[in-house]
Amino acid sequence: MRAERECRDEAARELFELAEEIAAGELAPAAAAAERDGRFPREELRTLGRAGLLGLPYPEEDGGGGQPYETYLQVVEELARAWLTVGLAVSVHVLSCFPLATAGTPEQRRRWLPGLLGGESLGAYCLSEPGSGSDAAALRTAAVPDGSRWVLDGTKAWTSHAGLADFYTVFARTAGDPDGRDRARGISCFHVPSGTPGVRAARPERKMGLRGSVTAQVIFESAPVPAAHLIGEEGSGFPIALAALDAGRLGIAACATGLAQAALDAAAGYAAQRRQFGRPVIEFQGLSFMLADMATAVAASRALYLAAARRKDAGLPYGQQAAMAKLFASDAAMRVTTDAVQVLGGYGYVEDFPVERFMREAKVLQIVEGTNQIQRLVIARGLAAGAGGGRVG
Repeated sequence: MRAERECRDEAARELFELAEEIAAGELAPAAAAAERDGRFPREELRTLGRAGLLGLPYPEEDGGGGQPYETYLQVVEELARAWLTVGLAVSVHVLSCFPLATAGTPEQRRRWLPGLLGGESLGAYCLSEPGSGSDAAALRTAAVPDGSRWVLDGTKAWTSHAGLADFYTVFARTAGDPDGRDRARGISCFHVPSGTPGVRAARPERKMGLRGSVTAQVIFESAPVPAAHLIGEEGSGFPIALAALDAGRLGIAACATGLAQAALDAAAGYAAQRRQFGRPVIEFQGLSFMLADMATAVAASRALYLAAARRKDAGLPYGQQAAMAKLFASDAAMRVTTDAVQVLGGYGYVEDFPVERFMREAKVLQIVEGTNQIQRLVIARGLAAGAGGGRVG
């Protein structure tokens, strides 16, 4: 079942066709074995980079694709539908480039962005820490000035691409008390190449799903970072981090929609072929109604993230709408993948069929880039402040 893509122009149509070709020809056939073996799709990501799909929402003059978020997110959905690890990797990379692309100086953007967006480099986003997840402003990784450089010490947690990334976008404390009321004001953002002395990754986490995606702590031990690698003004890092996460949540919503679409495709295809009592099981009302609810949830998820993307593309506030999209789409992915296992019955519970993997993968989407409890908090605060009135379009 091919999802309908919303094409604003011929360039977008060609991008969708390219993404579908790569997804069907290279990603989907490799996904099951790679996830079973815990293989990170580095070569597949290089292929996407050479195809121009790693920097789609950033300006062409910076090495990006110059595409609106509405187009970029639909590409991410298509990639995640074929292999969630790849769709998530693209979203994480775009997130990692966001601070430099939006807050970097013209010289920084000219120096780094073309290489970062061109396909060979891969980024990682270092915000969470062992003791500060949802309360990101309480981070304790410190950056201390030392002549013409900063020296970083601390540990970042739950970092996708840790140990494999070519650069880290790191948020560190340059002033203030992590337990103080104004702790968010003392955070700064740094561009840290992976080869920086004193930077290393810990042992990868052993995860329920997304085993092809490496997640680990990143440790900074007296790591020297040139002063020119400070992104934005000193102390402005926390607003940069929040703005990046607003955009990144749309990437997670697109990934969740792609995963849910894959589960729906598998379940509907199986139900059309599986015969019981002399007819395909899709003709039984109890099961067909379940599939109808699954299809409705996927369509609603897509509509929500696209509506939020259009607000972003129009320069309108979209943080509340991004939280809604991430919340709804990831919750929907959990329900749809669970129901897909039910549709397949015993076959859904074994590794010979992909839906058991889809269900394991869906869970993390309710956690990453702000748990869904945090998304509800963001939405509720927006309602209390009268921001957007809860409207998404």
